[in-house]
Amino acid sequence: MAQEDREALRSADSRGKSSMSDSNSDARQAEQEKGLEDVGESPPSEPRFNYPQGAQFWLLSSCIALMMFMTNLEIPVITTALVAITDDLGGFEDAGWTIASYLLGYVSVSVISAKLSDIFSRKLVFMVTIAIFIIFSAACAAAQTIIQLIVFRAFQGVGGGGCFALCNIMVIEIVPAEQYPQYVSNIAIVNALALVLGPILGGVISANTTWRWIFIINIPIALTPFVIAWFVMPNDFPYQGLPPGHPSAKPVGSSKLGRIDFPGTILILLATLGITSAFEQAGRSFPWRSAYVISLLTISGILWILLLLWERRITLYPKTEREPVLPWRFFINREMMGVLLNFFFLGGPTINTMFIIPLRFQVVYQTSGLTAGIRLLPFTGALPVGAFVASLLAGRLKVPAIFLILSGSILQVIGFALLSTIPTTLSVPSEIYGYEFISGMGCGINYALLFILIPHVSESIDHAVGMGAAGQLRMIGSTVVLAISTSIFNSHIRPRMEDILGSMPASSEWALSSSEAIGLLPQQVQGDIRQVLAEGFNWQILTLCISAALQIPAALMILRKQNIKV
Repeated sequence: MAQEDREALRSADSRGKSSMSDSNSDARQAEQEKGLEDVGESPPSEPRFNYPQGAQFWLLSSCIALMMFMTNLEIPVITTALVAITDDLGGFEDAGWTIASYLLGYVSVSVISAKLSDIFSRKLVFMVTIAIFIIFSAACAAAQTIIQLIVFRAFQGVGGGGCFALCNIMVIEIVPAEQYPQYVSNIAIVNALALVLGPILGGVISANTTWRWIFIINIPIALTPFVIAWFVMPNDFPYQGLPPGHPSAKPVGSSKLGRIDFPGTILILLATLGITSAFEQAGRSFPWRSAYVISLLTISGILWILLLLWERRITLYPKTEREPVLPWRFFINREMMGVLLNFFFLGGPTINTMFIIPLRFQVVYQTSGLTAGIRLLPFTGALPVGAFVASLLAGRLKVPAIFLILSGSILQVIGFALLSTIPTTLSVPSEIYGYEFISGMGCGINYALLFILIPHVSESIDHAVGMGAAGQLRMIGSTVVLAISTSIFNSHIRPRMEDILGSMPASSEWALSSSEAIGLLPQQVQGDIRQVLAEGFNWQILTLCISAALQIPAALMILRKQNIKV
């Protein structure tokens, strides 16, 4: 089947598209044929684009960094403010949806935003997504009920997810290929700062003023990159200055609407929403065997199959100008699939650690939300350190990326395995900080290198969609792993909590909401409850260890005789 698909791709490329100029079509065909025969070669040494220089470069870099910071900040910032929000708006039983709704919006649009930016330009789609983020940040700040906040957070997530996808794409378009390692490591520092400051900032704001400032501060900060993009970013970024027939230039003479893969866009949106909604609520609001979960997973599975069949058809046998939103080329490219699977399995350890560890500190060790955020610093601080080390070894010493990714995966396995063995005592064990650092180093190494690898293992026409797919799969992976780990947590603590207190709810949400209530119980009962919860958290961490271990076989898919150097 793979050989037939390759022949069909060659045939499709040879037919070309009637809307392209002859020179552009010939250049595109030659480039794709080379990509099929020699997939994964390093990008050409000659620059494809006229890269920004001087003040324009620094302004665009600050624009990218600011929006990556803001959209990442919105994920953890609300975790330490949930109590304050529900005290004001009520509806604590729905509080988890204020996090889930943002992630649902965030994860659903990455690939779609990437593809639309290929068609309508990076600048236009970037500005639209920033505008959506700003408008619905203001709406969140003005919400009067928990339901309003949940709905507005979903649309805020659409803007945030689109911004993040575009920022990831522009990171590899603003500098030449040889500068990827250094530039990506610098951007990784920005992402890590957002993850470090998110829980701390949320705790500070909720403790000293109204929680609404969590969303209000987004407005002036996000307006700055919007203005920079409007006045500084070229309209045809990153193709500015290239002649129409240049191989890297966009197709000319084609209808923009005609190039949109409407069926594929709808299918990937609904399929993503289905799987993330099911896993978000499985084991929480609905049992795993409930009609809600089973129906959503079944429908989502059918939609994913239909999506793959549709994308294969329009990739291999194009009859119109329509461009696939998720090219079939990805699925017959072993190395690209290895990168994407790594992102899926990396999402769980990277993102869920930032929820599980602070929750443990608050519930088991009775720290405040602010203190819990500070005690997560060894993990979040290690992320940019890992990215920097990986960039140094890959960029300057030319260590093959595959060996570094395997090393990062092994570090994750070691770190999370050690975290899962933390004693279930009620005092903070000092070794937890060292184990956090080891885990964070492994996550940081892989996060930085996997993004750098996408231009090396995919064709140039697919770079933007590849970056969007990577971000989307990372978030889907985090949702799936969180659902599984939460289910394991609940199944472990529920019978033990019932033995101690009798029949009552036993879940991570209950533990978070009842931390102060536990303090009102007799001292011996408090100790027993917190010990059970500590054991449950250890089982959750073990799930992250398994997800980290699965990155190893995924990484081996990138292995070749002459391994990629970035």
